Amino acid sequence: MLKGLYVITDEKLTPYDKIFDMVEQSLKGGAKLVQLRDKNNTDDFLLPIAKDLKKLCNKYDALFIVNDRIELTIKSDADGIHVGEEDVDISEIRKALRDKIVGVSCYGDVERAILMERLSATYVAFGSFYPSLTKPKSKVVDKSVITEAKRFLKIPFCVIGGITVERAKELIELGADLVAVISDIWTAENIEERAREYVELF
Repeated sequence: MLKGLYVITDEKLTPYDKIFDMVEQSLKGGAKLVQLRDKNNTDDFLLPIAKDLKKLCNKYDALFIVNDRIELTIKSDADGIHVGEEDVDISEIRKALRDKIVGVSCYGDVERAILMERLSATYVAFGSFYPSLTKPKSKVVDKSVITEAKRFLKIPFCVIGGITVERAKELIELGADLVAVISDIWTAENIEERAREYVELF
């Protein structure tokens, strides 16, 4: 069962000369999933980074996820992929990735989440629940989505968007299985300590 702290890298907040050290600190603090998210660089540039992140995650018994890129997911032997609204058809992704994890963004749409579960998504993500520093244009989603998702979904679901430790506590109490964090983890003075604060909420 997927549960716990899910950290997502960011080109500005986890620059490539510091990414391994920063991610390792989050893993030491107990992060369970790490997602490599990069909208600009090529697969060729990212492949060695992805392979090394995968090794690092293995060392801490955590899962390594790639954002949006099927080829990179396969070549780096990542544990899975996370896709958004505009990305390829989930049945195609499932065919290509067989038994790997497939996570899908569902924003505030529980019906979409139910459909994605039917189409064999491993988990779904809802949000932003709060204004997000890394995605300022994201619509803010009502927390009632969590209670509704809890009623209808059997697969785990993740909350994202402007999350802090204080905000995460409420979302976990409402039923969130995974909490995805970007800014609040990477801008912390002590990443390991901040990760641990999240982990303790579970």
